[in-house]
Amino acid sequence: MASAGGHWVQLARLSEAFEGSDALYVTTVAGQIAPSGDRAVAKISDGSRNEPWRLLAAGLQLGLLMLRFRPHAVITTGAAPGYVALRLGKLLGCRTVWLDSIANAEELSMSARLARRYADLWLTQWEDLSRKTPGLDYWGQVL
Repeated sequence: MASAGGHWVQLARLSEAFEGSDALYVTTVAGQIAPSGDRAVAKISDGSRNEPWRLLAAGLQLGLLMLRFRPHAVITTGAAPGYVALRLGKLLGCRTVWLDSIANAEELSMSARLARRYADLWLTQWEDLSRKTPGLDYWGQVL
């Protein structure tokens, strides 16, 4: 699950890790092409903390997708809908991975800070952030 723009680009760059898996890609922009596999990309509503009603819609859409797809893991590069996906995945017993956007060089995004307690693997793309944030791992950048 990734929001539009850089979040989607970063998730797409991780797609090699999902080859051979039955992956369902989910984003907030219509018309995207799955970077691996031949399943259609699911589109959900976008939202933010300033538009909680839209996040509620995204949550309902994600819930339905997850109940149909039954994922074993939820991986997100973020933004608010990614946080919602992570929370729902955790409720369904999925393994969860949060990879904060490369744009967040100075501090973690609000969604990343919230995701901390629900992510089985909590990652940043900035080594300095991992050094000053307990529990946050750095495995490299997705460029």
